[in-house]
Amino acid sequence: MSGIFQRMSMIFRAKADKALDRAEDPRETLDYSYQRQLELLQKVRRGVADVATSRKRVELQANGLNNQIDKLNEQAKKALEVNREDLAREALTRKSGLQQQLGDLQTQHAQLQGEEEKLVRASQRLQAKVDSFRTRKETIKATYSAAEAQTRINEAFTGIGEEMGDVGLAIQRAEDKTAEMQARAGAVDELIASGVLNDPTGSTKDDITMELERMASTSDVENELAAMKAELTGGPAAAAPAIEGQADQPAAAPTQQEQTSEQIQAGQPTPSQPSPGEVR
Repeated sequence: MSGIFQRMSMIFRAKADKALDRAEDPRETLDYSYQRQLELLQKVRRGVADVATSRKRVELQANGLNNQIDKLNEQAKKALEVNREDLAREALTRKSGLQQQLGDLQTQHAQLQGEEEKLVRASQRLQAKVDSFRTRKETIKATYSAAEAQTRINEAFTGIGEEMGDVGLAIQRAEDKTAEMQARAGAVDELIASGVLNDPTGSTKDDITMELERMASTSDVENELAAMKAELTGGPAAAAPAIEGQADQPAAAPTQQEQTSEQIQAGQPTPSQPSPGEVR
């Protein structure tokens, strides 16, 4: 059972580390480290200030004791001058006590001064380290930003980036749909042309039908043009020019109506119409 829990714990830690690695920005990490170093430097400087304050306070106390010692020394001299040896002895006794206190203060002052010097040197070293880290931090951040920008540009050019990947997929889908519609339109055109499918509107005609209709239209126009010329000139209608594809065909024989019309114009008698019971 414990083995299962260990494996689950390891899996969770691995996934958490991977998620944190994806979410971590080196630039933010560097800025945070620099901020922590600045806070540490500030604490060292406050320590230096506190030690210097204590040292100054000891110096003021020592100066006060020195003034009292000098005063007691003068009082002892004056007491001896007036033959007051007892007062002089008392003044010198107090002076001795103050000198002992002054010695303790001097010892404390020396310790505080040494601690202050240590903190000052540590502060200077830390300041130099922070300045060096700041310079290196900015260099790393600039390099990382340049590399990130170059990576995004390369991904955009190659189409493997997230944004450009979506655009590339959209373009590919559009091209596929366009090709599919073109193929469908071509297939439907072929089916209509082959007669497999019929156009319900009748607007689509095959090539043979359009060619026949064009030939019939050309023949009608030429015949009508020849008839109009014949009416204007009073002569027989000129033969319509042969339509392409009909140049080698013999001229059609004139109908009975056309023969009768030609005989009337030439003054020839027309054959009488047979009666219904007459056999020709």
